[in-house]
Amino acid sequence: MAVVIDLYSRKVVGWTMSNSLKAPLVKDALSMAYWRRRPDKELIHHSDRGSQYAGSEYQKLLEQYGMVSSMSRKGDCWDNAVVESFFHSLKTEWISDIIYRTREEARNDVIKYVEMFYNSHRLHSFLGYKNPNAFESNFTLEKVA
Repeated sequence: MAVVIDLYSRKVVGWTMSNSLKAPLVKDALSMAYWRRRPDKELIHHSDRGSQYAGSEYQKLLEQYGMVSSMSRKGDCWDNAVVESFFHSLKTEWISDIIYRTREEARNDVIKYVEMFYNSHRLHSFLGYKNPNAFESNFTLEKVA
């Protein structure tokens, strides 16, 4: 699984699953995030130093979308703490004791976690104990007012 998380709201804005850790996995997550958000040019996109992110295919896609690549320091997992925290939450809050019979069953359950729970109901201390959707909603209302 690959995810793209909005650092401001902690919302998962792009994600995908595959049976391979190759470049298409992360490119698909980035594409979903881009088409959902349509960010301004020069958005900083942070990732770890995995070969999928450092590779030319992914870097070209970032360039095509007008994004600036930022990568974790070598050997420093804390630079990517928000994504690591998401995966920890997924594993401990949702799928800790589940054995899926098929990839499709796993994918459907992960969709429920991301779209129906994590973005819509899971409270984050960083967001003042709001869920990402509510936090973004409040920001939009404050910005308009």
